[in-house]
Amino acid sequence: MAAVRFAFNGWGGKYQLPGDDQVAARVAERSGLPAFQFHQVLEGGALDTDGDGTFLTTRQCLLNANRAGQPSEAAMEAVLAVALGARAVLWLDRGLENDHTDGHVDTLARFVRPGSVVCMRPSSGDPNEAVLSAIARDLGEMRDAAGRRLEVLQIPSPGLIQGEDGRPMPASYVNFYIGNRAVVVPTYGSPHDDAAVAALAALFPGRRTVGVAARALLGGGGAFHCITQQEPAPAPAAEAT
Repeated sequence: MAAVRFAFNGWGGKYQLPGDDQVAARVAERSGLPAFQFHQVLEGGALDTDGDGTFLTTRQCLLNANRAGQPSEAAMEAVLAVALGARAVLWLDRGLENDHTDGHVDTLARFVRPGSVVCMRPSSGDPNEAVLSAIARDLGEMRDAAGRRLEVLQIPSPGLIQGEDGRPMPASYVNFYIGNRAVVVPTYGSPHDDAAVAALAALFPGRRTVGVAARALLGGGGAFHCITQQEPAPAPAAEAT
């Protein structure tokens, strides 16, 4: 294992706080692992991987001028290949309305296992109906690093979730966190909460899947995957051999 870190500029200069750009270096130092630094601006929620060389991302985020001066897809793919071992980068176009992260993929589509990805089916009245429909269609035409056509699994979206200002919030059930024994799914007081949690539970039969209220988190931006960055546990000594 190794620690890999990138540059951070407050989600494209929107929220710049003292010390934020030093957190990754401190975490890498405390891990005691070999550390590698890249100067490309990149946030964890902008990528999702199957753990087998395939990465999902969006053009709206990774190619945004507010992060890296609009690099090309090829240039970004080269960075991800060197930094993270990416063998295939699958590009979605854009994210949810009013998402301050400029389209982080962890609110749009996530791998549940190699070859299988989950995304949302727009519920009635969803302001992101066109975007979500396009995501499912585009994923269905993609192949992973092993050459497999992706299996696209859909769960309901939360529908319209409004903030205190009356604007649609970028609510998403796929911003779940996968732990060693549990999957934590954000819920929003939507009539679709229970169906979404149940659908995700069926995709993670080896874990307990729970829904937890996340509207307050969403008001500050993001949900459970956004506020966490999982670290792989070292293999037990017997397995390491």
